[in-house]
Amino acid sequence: MKSKMIVAALLSVTAISVFAQSTPVVDQREANQQARIQQGVASGQLTPGETARLEHGQQHVQNMEARAKADGVVTPTERAHLAHAQDVQSRKIHRAKHNDIHN
Repeated sequence: MKSKMIVAALLSVTAISVFAQSTPVVDQREANQQARIQQGVASGQLTPGETARLEHGQQHVQNMEARAKADGVVTPTERAHLAHAQDVQSRKIHRAKHNDIHN
């Protein structure tokens, strides 16, 4: 009986820590932006240099997210910083895709 209680307690702690680290909005935006970059490559709207810079920016946002999740809690301030970084990336993607420089 005692071992079942310990297992249940461990599972609830694990579920709480996974929930605390979950950032579905950030993850979805990252996926959308990555798809926009890939579409730009496929259509020839992005040059290899532009693509590399945009991929580097995406990696920066992913690194920020990893640092935010490192302690198990993504605070509202960290979420705001992530949202701002993604806004900046989104503008960069738009500008690169619409700058009349094609591959």
